[in-house]
Amino acid sequence: MLLCIIVNLTEAQSIPFDQEKLVNALNQELSGESAKRNLEFIARQHRMRGSEGYTKSVNFLMTKLKEYNLEDIETIAIPTDGKTFYGTQKSRPAWDVEFAELWEVKKENDLWEHKVKIADWESIPMVVAQDSHSGNVTAALVDIGTGTSEEDYADKSVKGKLVLTSSQPGSVVALAIKKYGALGILSYAQNQVTAWWKENDNLIRWGHLDTFSDIKTFGFMVSLKQARSFQDRLSLGEEVVLHAKVKAQQHNANYDILTAIIKGSDEYKSQEEIAFTCHLDHPRPGANDNASGCVAILEVARTLKKLIDEGRIQRPKRTIRFLWSPEIEGTTALLNFKPELAKRIKFNIHMDMVGGGPETKALFHVSRSPMSLPNFFNDIGEAFGHYLNLVSDDYASGVDVNIPMVSEEGGKEALQAVLGNFHMGSDYEVFVEGSFKIPAIYLHDWPDRYIHTNYDTAANIDPTKLKRSGFIGAASAMVMANFDDKLISKLITILQQQVLKRSSKLLEYCSTLDAPESENAKYYFWDYEIKVLNSIKANSSANNKNLQEYMNFILQLQQAVGKGKPITSNDSNATTVFTRNLSVKGPMSVFGYNYFFDHYGTEKPRPDIFGYTGIRGSGSEYAYEALNLVNGKHNVQEIRNMLSAEFGPIPLEYVNQYLEALKQINILN
Repeated sequence: MLLCIIVNLTEAQSIPFDQEKLVNALNQELSGESAKRNLEFIARQHRMRGSEGYTKSVNFLMTKLKEYNLEDIETIAIPTDGKTFYGTQKSRPAWDVEFAELWEVKKENDLWEHKVKIADWESIPMVVAQDSHSGNVTAALVDIGTGTSEEDYADKSVKGKLVLTSSQPGSVVALAIKKYGALGILSYAQNQVTAWWKENDNLIRWGHLDTFSDIKTFGFMVSLKQARSFQDRLSLGEEVVLHAKVKAQQHNANYDILTAIIKGSDEYKSQEEIAFTCHLDHPRPGANDNASGCVAILEVARTLKKLIDEGRIQRPKRTIRFLWSPEIEGTTALLNFKPELAKRIKFNIHMDMVGGGPETKALFHVSRSPMSLPNFFNDIGEAFGHYLNLVSDDYASGVDVNIPMVSEEGGKEALQAVLGNFHMGSDYEVFVEGSFKIPAIYLHDWPDRYIHTNYDTAANIDPTKLKRSGFIGAASAMVMANFDDKLISKLITILQQQVLKRSSKLLEYCSTLDAPESENAKYYFWDYEIKVLNSIKANSSANNKNLQEYMNFILQLQQAVGKGKPITSNDSNATTVFTRNLSVKGPMSVFGYNYFFDHYGTEKPRPDIFGYTGIRGSGSEYAYEALNLVNGKHNVQEIRNMLSAEFGPIPLEYVNQYLEALKQINILN
């Protein structure tokens, strides 16, 4: 019986939920070209929080929303002063730069003359490290290497000079500026490590200083090529003298969050919202990161509203909301500032980096919520991603398909989206965090060899990719906005396919574990799948026949794979149960501010969980999910077991140590 079901399911490749009318309409109306034209404007703005460029971008988007006939368009202004907290986010003041240049100078007739311009804010704003302060310095350059340890300063005189470092500017301030008296920083910090790391030595990386530091200084970012040139000359004993001038300041302002809706048609269900989100802030050009997400959800808004107004699709039963905000900090502030909005948002579709063409080497992902938040919405997004993988692969291979989902000015490559993994990142991790527990899918590119550099330009954006991203989001939103009992049988068919795939991955994962951990992984796998089923029940009428049939399917598959057994221990801490202090909502590490370390203190040893790496999880993922799993019911052993099932085995003492640390700072009780 089960084998027959598996054969039938694996052959099914039809349009998910029988949404032929919707899919055809989206294919006809979604325009990657229109999205890219909008992107070209946004990518010309230096969109730092509260800045002139950010405001220009908000005004541009608002004009478009009015043109597209969206509803309830408004800007939510959340005051930022560097002191006020919104949950775990300490509000960061706005930051603007008026002028910044870096010159190499030579002394002629007792006067320093500009000879070679090294960096110019007007040309490439990314050359100034974020949160730099004003300065006007003429000084010799000293190479301090990483600059993060005392050894880097041995036998070097940096007082009254500029320092060259391979580290991010903020990480050398305490020693270079405060302790040893340097006047400013030049950094050639490299990008995130990928296969293309350091391959292009012309890239200039986005640099950061600490927003809240009492030490006011400035930093310039230079390319690896420029840094090597300086190093070669310094190694030969040549003196390099530079003139650095910066006019920049922080000031009180707002997190300006733009929003608009398509009002739901159902009197009751319209009170529930599906929210499209992205982050608008980023240094210029920031085309894929994240002008692409901003214009993709704008194109979804335009398309859905036009199709509704023309009567080509029905108005959704639930409300669909669109939000543009500063990354993570804006979303954390919003959900705390507007708790009534947080309650109305039931599902989130987040887009951050959804337009990278072949030049970026990007791989597209449709990521799911973590195991701490079981829900069926993940499978809706993955179903449309899987469908698009199939048709785009056929189209690229020369097969005649009805809906290739391509743009005339875009590429024709297969999408090849990676489906079903959990990735931390961007505002998505705020929605799915244990304070808010809003199920979400996360559409994003990774890797991208130009992320956070001056090469992240509009030229590298593919209109077809923008259209396909918009399609997955729009189709998922419309299905969820209209979800009711009538769609459950179709959802069950999709879930049966998905759970088969997940159980296959489970067996592969278990082959890497010892027997107790393998049994533990199986136990929590089935615990998760049953909770996914229960999430459907919460959105359907009671005693739905299809749900019982799906439960029987799970039990049959569970019997074939093995039910598993949770790990137990005699550790005295294993039975401790913590509860979350919900007066402070949000993740511990937000943007430009770390709530945990600010309150726990940097003088104490870091909890071991942060340095731990599992089979398929990093220390930050373990820490993030550990807090998510605190619910007043799970004890430490159960949290450890669920983390191990999700990311790989972790010592119980690491989990308990971190939870105790959270208790010390009153995040847990």
